[in-house]
Amino acid sequence: MSGLLTPQKTDRGWIVEVPPEMAETLGVAEGSLVALYAKEGTIEVEILPPPSPELKERVRQIHEKFKEAFEEMKRLGD
Repeated sequence: MSGLLTPQKTDRGWIVEVPPEMAETLGVAEGSLVALYAKEGTIEVEILPPPSPELKERVRQIHEKFKEAFEEMKRLGD
């Protein structure tokens, strides 16, 4: 598990990886993610399945294809 219960901030909320024992209890795939959103004083939760091997491969291909552009954007900053 990459960031054991360490939320990763996004523009709209936080992402947390579901621990294996919790995934089993919930009946979701191991490696699933939980998206947490603040809404009107409450927290809404969405469970996202882990990415498929095909999606991971496609992301890798796109990263390789545009690697120089991504590095330039990172160098220039937001």
